[in-house]
Amino acid sequence: MPHFFSSRFLVFSTIIPLLISIVLYRLDTFDPAQIPSEAYDPPTTSNPPLYNDRFLTGAEFIGVGHLDKPEDIIYHPDSGLIYTGCVDGWVKRVSLHESANESVVEDWVNTGGRPLGIAFGLDGEVIVADADKGLLSISSDGKNIELLSDEAEGVKFKITDAVAVADNGVMYFTDASSKYNLLDFSFDVLEGKPHGRLLSYDPATRTTRVLLKDLYFANGVSMSPDQTHLIFCETLMRRCNKYNIREERVEPFIQGLSGYPDNIRYDEDGHYWIAMPSAVTKLWKLSMKHPFLRKITAIAAKYGIEPMFMENSGVLQVDLEGNPIALYHEQSLSHLSTGLKIGKYLYCGSLLHSHIMRLDLLKYPAQRKL
Repeated sequence: MPHFFSSRFLVFSTIIPLLISIVLYRLDTFDPAQIPSEAYDPPTTSNPPLYNDRFLTGAEFIGVGHLDKPEDIIYHPDSGLIYTGCVDGWVKRVSLHESANESVVEDWVNTGGRPLGIAFGLDGEVIVADADKGLLSISSDGKNIELLSDEAEGVKFKITDAVAVADNGVMYFTDASSKYNLLDFSFDVLEGKPHGRLLSYDPATRTTRVLLKDLYFANGVSMSPDQTHLIFCETLMRRCNKYNIREERVEPFIQGLSGYPDNIRYDEDGHYWIAMPSAVTKLWKLSMKHPFLRKITAIAAKYGIEPMFMENSGVLQVDLEGNPIALYHEQSLSHLSTGLKIGKYLYCGSLLHSHIMRLDLLKYPAQRKL
């Protein structure tokens, strides 16, 4: 008799959950697409000659407990202040000191949304790509917030993501998704459809233009030092492209990244720094290749289960032609969202942590592997 009941229990404990899973899968309307093969089998590699794979060994932590997920970073050389946007809506200012413990964090302006990308305007104003609000301009004294743009071609921004300002005042920015908001951004990735856009805003005419559409989660954007083109990231496709402003033409910059790019920053010294919140894990690679796995993941996410994980985050240094130079990373590290070089230090924002990370590049340099 015990054997009978144990066998019966085994049937119910395996068959019924399986049947429920099949029903949920068939009834769920989430419809992921087949993603281009370069997302999981890129045509080129971006392996640099130099590595530091022990990022945390030398990392210092700035503003611990006072910065809630500081996603992007800009630096004001005259004041010596870092500006960063946090998940609680605050744009905060951080004083920099030789000792990380002496840095002071100041609550500056709360946008009421989620400030992501951040840049300085021509007159000292702070331009913010707020995921919830749109493209914002904050006066240099912090007293006024102006909404510059929150839609283009009749389509509202859902994740205003990154912004760069040209010398002529034109602002170039990304809307990562025109379908999903920031809280649901993982569904944009899992769906595998190009909802992202690259845009410009001209403050002289107050007009917003769509420069490119159908991008796979358009993310970081950076002006070239000669102002002739932009470099922008497509997270899902593990690539950064070059957009020539005058010719309105796109060409590859770097492809086949070892991780998923977020923000990209120019250091005024001939290099771009591309932050990657996660490397390409085996699970992510399989999911990118097979839509049914992404549908299962999306269904699980709707019930609060997040089966995918992020690891081996880092920042890649490349030259002006997109040639990789050095990668600073660590296997146990995740969610780095920005890498900004200031002097001898690399400062990193994060989508997860309550601090800014700082690495002394002279003391802990990237080196050739033996």
